[in-house]
Amino acid sequence: MVEEMHALKKNGTWDLIFLPPRKQPIGCKWVFIVKQKMDSTLDRYKAWLVAKGFTQTYGIDYQKTFAPVAKLDTIQVLLSCVVNQG
Repeated sequence: MVEEMHALKKNGTWDLIFLPPRKQPIGCKWVFIVKQKMDSTLDRYKAWLVAKGFTQTYGIDYQKTFAPVAKLDTIQVLLSCVVNQG
């Protein structure tokens, strides 16, 4: 958990802000997993801090959602065009 918190702070994952009046913050929870090597021996422990986004209501807590995602095929085609066009 300490490693995850250091990584979140180092990467500037969030900014501390004050909530507008009558708004509630989104909750969060820790997710834990034990990573194992191929021979089933302990490799390391992993922890994620995740937001409980399912508690939000469209139109009240947020207005729009957008997550730009590029497929590997799209990137390969784009790079192929760049190489072919010089």
